[in-house]
Amino acid sequence: MSHVEDELNSQPDCWTRTAHEAGRYADALPDAGERVAVVGCGTSYFMAQAVAALRETTGQGETDAFAASEFPRGRSYDRVVALTRSGTTTEVLDLLGKVRGSARTTAVTADPATPVATAADDLVVLDFADERSVVQTRFATTALTLLRAHLGLHTDAAVTDARTALSAPLPEGLVDCAQFTFLGRGWTVGLANEAGLKMREASLSWTEAYPAMEYRHGPISITTEGTATWMLGEAPAGLAEQVRATGGHWVEGRLDPLAELVRVQRLAVAVAARRGLDPDRPRHLTRSVILAP
Repeated sequence: MSHVEDELNSQPDCWTRTAHEAGRYADALPDAGERVAVVGCGTSYFMAQAVAALRETTGQGETDAFAASEFPRGRSYDRVVALTRSGTTTEVLDLLGKVRGSARTTAVTADPATPVATAADDLVVLDFADERSVVQTRFATTALTLLRAHLGLHTDAAVTDARTALSAPLPEGLVDCAQFTFLGRGWTVGLANEAGLKMREASLSWTEAYPAMEYRHGPISITTEGTATWMLGEAPAGLAEQVRATGGHWVEGRLDPLAELVRVQRLAVAVAARRGLDPDRPRHLTRSVILAP
């Protein structure tokens, strides 16, 4: 078993633990009414997109998400939350240094013995969700679960669905598809973006991701036999029928959307195995991007 398989299989336990302990970190996480920016790189950026949409649409405060390198200079926030598994990513550390003093900063990380421990005002450590694989699975979803719990949006049903996602067979024929498109709505657009990234990283697959209502505005043109379209969350009316009419494979997201992401992680590993790839060591990638000064 690869590291990533072992790590993705541990997610239900990680989610249960972080939801149980969420109250410990309340002072380090945004209060209702604060103006917040959530930042990250790669997978963490897509989790930031999900958090921002959840927080804002539930009326808990204006919330933006940015890739750390694209944070708008001069825009004011009450708090900046940085998601960083390694605690060493150059863009995140640079940003925390630039905004310190003008906004309260919080870092959510897996490793406290890294520069982020002193770069942020507040630190949340999820070391039990750290990973050996380059490809992120459990840290990202555990960080998102922490923030869902902090917002009062986590339920035990998400954990139950994650266990189902790990035990139920993947849809027949999916590993043989040549192209994968992932769709989301609201907070699950970030999950769709992450699903596409996971497939690219682990299995070198051709993937795309879109807000579901945007799919009809061009992207559906590539859908045909041998492609798959996977919905994370509730699909717009009529979209499943349109995809099936093209001959493409439609995958309905019936589980909690975060649990659907676990299913995609499993698919990424399965496709990697079919192609003889090592999902723990994607080509050209490292655990953290550390740039020279």
